[in-house]
Amino acid sequence: MTNLLSIVLPTFGLIGLGYAAGRLKLLGERAGDGLSDYVLLIAVPSLIFRTLATGEIPAQNPYGYWIAYFAGVGLCWAAAMAVAMTAFGRDRREGAVLGFTAAQSNTVLVGVPLILEVYGEAGGTPLFLLLAIHLPIMMTVAALLIESAAVDAKPAAIARRLLRTIVTHPIILALAAGLAAQRLGHPPTGALRSVIDQLSATASPCALVAMGLALKRFGFFNDMRAVAVVSALKLVVHPFIVWLLAFHVLDVPPVWAGVAVLFAAMPCGINAYLIAARYKTGEPATSSAIAVSTALSVVTVSVWLLVIGAA
Repeated sequence: MTNLLSIVLPTFGLIGLGYAAGRLKLLGERAGDGLSDYVLLIAVPSLIFRTLATGEIPAQNPYGYWIAYFAGVGLCWAAAMAVAMTAFGRDRREGAVLGFTAAQSNTVLVGVPLILEVYGEAGGTPLFLLLAIHLPIMMTVAALLIESAAVDAKPAAIARRLLRTIVTHPIILALAAGLAAQRLGHPPTGALRSVIDQLSATASPCALVAMGLALKRFGFFNDMRAVAVVSALKLVVHPFIVWLLAFHVLDVPPVWAGVAVLFAAMPCGINAYLIAARYKTGEPATSSAIAVSTALSVVTVSVWLLVIGAA
């Protein structure tokens, strides 16, 4: 129990600090936006680059790792879409957004700091490799489903937008730079290493405070039937599928299996709200799902830490 508290309390304590700062108007929406931008554009890419540039890539690719995680993604996405369209009468565009919300983990703001707290440097490589693969796949599928539902959708325009998003995303660029530095044997040294280390150290606390500010901004209580379904899929069903496959069906190294389960156990990601806001569909349900699933994840993540033997 002591180990569990030492993992959970610092993570969610910083989220609570950000939420309190927003409630007390010590920090406003502009501060939250700026902090989130800093985390996404500078701090987390620095952390990813440092981890990969100074780490070792496994000689053998654990394919079971990818299969376990993305099987959970696909099943939860499909289930959320089906419920949204059949039980709640939503159109295909909103169904795609709710499916994305049920399958997209909040890795940058919650997952990265928590998983690194649990597994340390040993979890860095599987975490950031999955983070990099996860982002382009999820964003690509979401955009294709939403934009193809439009009457005037043009495949060439969709493809151009997707390609531009993927090749200019800071996390993808950091991954590519880190892998290149590792493969070429030129990790950062000297003053450059010092700067990258200092930026990397700010990623976790800034991300967690930013998440707390986001919770204050988005609120908790909108479209609660849809929110309940999405949150249950994200916090319970997704990690259960990954745990079953990674620990009991497929051949996955223990640390990689644990990272996959915790990655899946994260609350709904803030990218889901950004997608909803961009396409002007599903915003109330998505913002509430982020808030509710993040609050509930204090309990559910604690349970999954016990299940995988990490606490």
